[in-house]
Amino acid sequence: MDWKKLLSAKRWGYEHREVTEYFDARSEFQRDYDRLIFSSPFRRLQNKTQVFPLPGAVFVHNRLTHSLEVASVGRSLGRLFYNLMKKENPNLDQDVPFLQEVGNIISSACLSHDLGNPAFGHSGEAAISSYFTEGAGRKFQEQVSIKQWSDLTHFEGNANALRILTHAYRGKDEKGYALTYATLASIVKYPCASIDGHVKNNHHRKKYGYFESETGTFQKIAEELGLERDPTNPQGYLRHPLVYLVEAADDICYNIIDLEDAHHLKILSYQEVEDLLLPLCIGQDLRARIDSLADKGSRVELLRAKAINTLIDGAAKVFVDNQEKFLSGTFESSLVDALEPEIVDQMKLISKISVERIYNASTVVQIEIAGYHVMNALLEEFIPAYLKTNKSMFDEKLVAMIPQQFHTDRPDAYSKIRAVLDFVSGMTDVYAIELYRKIKGISIPSLD
Repeated sequence: MDWKKLLSAKRWGYEHREVTEYFDARSEFQRDYDRLIFSSPFRRLQNKTQVFPLPGAVFVHNRLTHSLEVASVGRSLGRLFYNLMKKENPNLDQDVPFLQEVGNIISSACLSHDLGNPAFGHSGEAAISSYFTEGAGRKFQEQVSIKQWSDLTHFEGNANALRILTHAYRGKDEKGYALTYATLASIVKYPCASIDGHVKNNHHRKKYGYFESETGTFQKIAEELGLERDPTNPQGYLRHPLVYLVEAADDICYNIIDLEDAHHLKILSYQEVEDLLLPLCIGQDLRARIDSLADKGSRVELLRAKAINTLIDGAAKVFVDNQEKFLSGTFESSLVDALEPEIVDQMKLISKISVERIYNASTVVQIEIAGYHVMNALLEEFIPAYLKTNKSMFDEKLVAMIPQQFHTDRPDAYSKIRAVLDFVSGMTDVYAIELYRKIKGISIPSLD
């Protein structure tokens, strides 16, 4: 693959416009970032669970703060990559005009990497999938194709993000958010359809990146950017190289920052967090500085910052040193897993402790279970009502609750189900719970 094609600033829906590298206040890729920051799907992330239940008196990260932090790390990764490349080739800007924009492309992709995630974290995804595999949704299998059924039984937030950004919703701009092709491709971690995904030890097919409804969309993006076909799956593609940097930014943030939240919530002690993070602060004598801070929260913040800095430096160097493999699609691990062995071992220990002590903490499990039941119940109400030809009065009222932007004129079952999933997956935790209570009669709406 070729950076000159991979960094296309052509916009989705505005392909006819001429693109130049010249700009006034903002570059094309900075415009992507701004469009996402001001978008409704991005704002809704503030009320979507990251790991812990949404905060009461103690602050913890939600999907929005997580995305902002991932974007910050992603920008640093991109900028460091460019600077290292520029040292090797002083004429880089002439050879690859948009390479200096890599930090902006990555930060935009990082902002949107969780846009498609439903409420209640990964339990929301599981609830949607299980509605079709184990719940009342099983009866719809005969009404959709094999590929479409694979979408429904393996709901994927990453694929949903691409749909949100490119789909022509009723009454909305038919061009979606008109992001650049480079930014859109950098979001898609697994560039294949659901039926071709879920392959172990295949970095391009571990999950999937686009629904059946967006197959043509991604093919168009891939052809414009010159993405190579996946030799293990002729229907799919190899990753855009920048996906590795977006993925690294996400991996770095959730591994490190979940420890910070766990300390705030007293799930992990300060000493436990220090023991996990200090080994990542390589080449830095922090003991005196740490001991000078009486506030343990400030100590954790210092360790978090220094650990992230180590990981950014290491990941960017791996990306530069293995350029040929990334451009040929033959790099076979994540960037974080390719760091120095002692760093990889420490990250694995952090992951192990996180699973044992954080992700299975009682408050986390409780919100997952509650969220699972809420999402499943909403689908049980809205999908049958929307698909029925002869609707009852109750069905009509349910359908009327779905905003017009999510409705479809297409008659097939898959498109109608997809429309309801657009509605339900876009809900915040708070809205989903309130709507569940109201339609189940647990709480009665007031007129004021």
